[in-house]
Amino acid sequence: MNKSNHITLTEGKKIYFASDNHLGAPTSDASKPREKKFVAWLDEIKHDAAAIFLLGDLFDFWFEYKTVVPKGFTRTLGKLAEISDSGIPIHYFVGNHDLWMHGYFEEELGIPVYHEPKEFMFNDTSVFIGHGDGLGPNDKGYKRMKKVFTNPVFKWLFKWMHPDIGLRIGQYMSVKNKMISGDDDATFLGEENEWLAVYCKRKLEDKHRDFFVFGHRHLPLEIDLNEKSKYVNLGDWIQYYTYGVFDGENFDLKKY
Repeated sequence: MNKSNHITLTEGKKIYFASDNHLGAPTSDASKPREKKFVAWLDEIKHDAAAIFLLGDLFDFWFEYKTVVPKGFTRTLGKLAEISDSGIPIHYFVGNHDLWMHGYFEEELGIPVYHEPKEFMFNDTSVFIGHGDGLGPNDKGYKRMKKVFTNPVFKWLFKWMHPDIGLRIGQYMSVKNKMISGDDDATFLGEENEWLAVYCKRKLEDKHRDFFVFGHRHLPLEIDLNEKSKYVNLGDWIQYYTYGVFDGENFDLKKY
């Protein structure tokens, strides 16, 4: 495994995880109190954070043109820049609402961005991390839509819209289209039917991992896959305000 995927936890330090803030939804003004709450959390955890993992859908819609990024989210971006500049590594996994990241976080914030799930080692603990969209035997409607959204021709055509028009269309679709938002899927399906848990069990057939950590489902979940491996879903910062924390031995879901 690449050395960059290894994080050594010293005494008193922790690794934090959060997902699915959907800032900007349903409107910028309506999401601002949630944004302030998230920034307050970031400000608290920076004192003992060895690293921070953000697992996608930080924004309800995000598209980077060559020289334009969406307006807003100043508090969040400023706090992430401050934390990154202080030397605390932040890792970002794109979600289905922010598929179109293309260099801004890396260049402006010093935050690496991943478009696929990735395995990390925290001391001797293996953790498989991703947003969770399009994985497993379900999520079929979104899988079809993702093929369209990631198609180079579609992205090229969208890029040539004036940003005021393109971003307005994107924001409307993010809020209104249930296939994208996943709002109609945020109910517990039972351990045997949770498709991300099924995906994790399949991954265990190839290699052991101690923890699988995902977002996307908007449900805080902890499911034992076997005696030594656990699937964790981080929930969201819309209804649950839940986050994950790993202290070197244990992985816990907590509410802010």
